[in-house]
Amino acid sequence: MAKTMKAAYIEQTGPAESIKYGEVPLPEIKDHQLLIKVSAVVVNPVDTYIRSGAYPIKLPKPYILGRDFVGVVESVGSLVTDFKPKQMVWGTNQGLNGTQGTFSDYVIVDENMTYPLPDHVEPKEAIVVIHSGMTACLGLIRSAQLRRGEIIFVNGGAGNVGSAVIQLAHARGASVIATAGSEEKLNWCRSIGADVVINYKTENVQAVAEKSTTNGIHVYWDTTKQPNLELGINLLGPRGRVVLMSGGNFKSTFEVGKLYRKDGSINGFSINNASVEELQAYADIVNRALADGVLKGKIAKELPFSKAAEAHKLLEAGKEVWGRIVLTP
Repeated sequence: MAKTMKAAYIEQTGPAESIKYGEVPLPEIKDHQLLIKVSAVVVNPVDTYIRSGAYPIKLPKPYILGRDFVGVVESVGSLVTDFKPKQMVWGTNQGLNGTQGTFSDYVIVDENMTYPLPDHVEPKEAIVVIHSGMTACLGLIRSAQLRRGEIIFVNGGAGNVGSAVIQLAHARGASVIATAGSEEKLNWCRSIGADVVINYKTENVQAVAEKSTTNGIHVYWDTTKQPNLELGINLLGPRGRVVLMSGGNFKSTFEVGKLYRKDGSINGFSINNASVEELQAYADIVNRALADGVLKGKIAKELPFSKAAEAHKLLEAGKEVWGRIVLTP
């Protein structure tokens, strides 16, 4: 086997133009690791934050970009027990803690961070939903503790994470209210399980949502870059929960009394902080959803690894990219 591989990488943080594509050393496999031939990856917003230096973490040099992958096991370490060569697998949360990312011909992954791809699920079908699906599971189960029969409001339901939240919440037996900004996106939200959809550009979101409930909502999940805590807290019913998973450096104020008088709570989370055990549990849920056709996403654009810089520019351009940008070797 060759000693090098092609990859999209950076030698230092900076603009999208700092991304290079070329030969890098093929990593060596250790006892509890797998060497995986990559089939497809996606570009996540966090990839651009890491590349630019806005999200400072320890980076090897050169640093291969990317978080998620779907691929085929090429070989396994001597102590690997659950996987075998030629098996289709997937993973997420790579490229952290000084490790390499996934925008490369091959990736080395620890066995406990690798998950089998269900039979008959195509790599591109999986890659567009695995990161969003894992994020949705973490928020719905650990932070929101969503139960059957409850009502969840998803602000930004047509986005990648919002779509996953709608689908998995619907599958758990919850009722879903979702916002979107066009008829096409409202129809998409309906098609994946939203019971009530609201056009935030043309309708009074709070008024419509309040008419759709009798005693408020149980969970308010905001996927936007500027989370609307005032709206969320206004809509909460008794013991309602607000879930935050985005917003970066955005600062917000809200009426504290409204929250505590409802016995309400605000729960923030980052998938970067999830434990190996949590990720394994949520990967099992994602796999069942994939196998059952419950979890679906959209492909906005497909590009080769050599166009990784272009993909980053598209994501950062300020124009909305509806769906995932998929990269392939």
